[in-house]
Amino acid sequence: MENNNYKKMMYELKVEAASELNLLQYIKENNDHDKSDVPSRINGEQGGPIGGRMVRKMLEAQMRKMNGE
Repeated sequence: MENNNYKKMMYELKVEAASELNLLQYIKENNDHDKSDVPSRINGEQGGPIGGRMVRKMLEAQMRKMNGE
């Protein structure tokens, strides 16, 4: 898969997941705040649910593909 296409697909998945969780404000591209001063615990609380939802959606898509759906 072409690298730019992959990056675009992952970004779209991230936006979709964040939107479902009402966490769009925590997507790096939507937030120009430098988070280097934010503790990792806070960053994890903000971004963790988005990443978790992304993984869940990828697994569900793969399972549907394996089941021929």
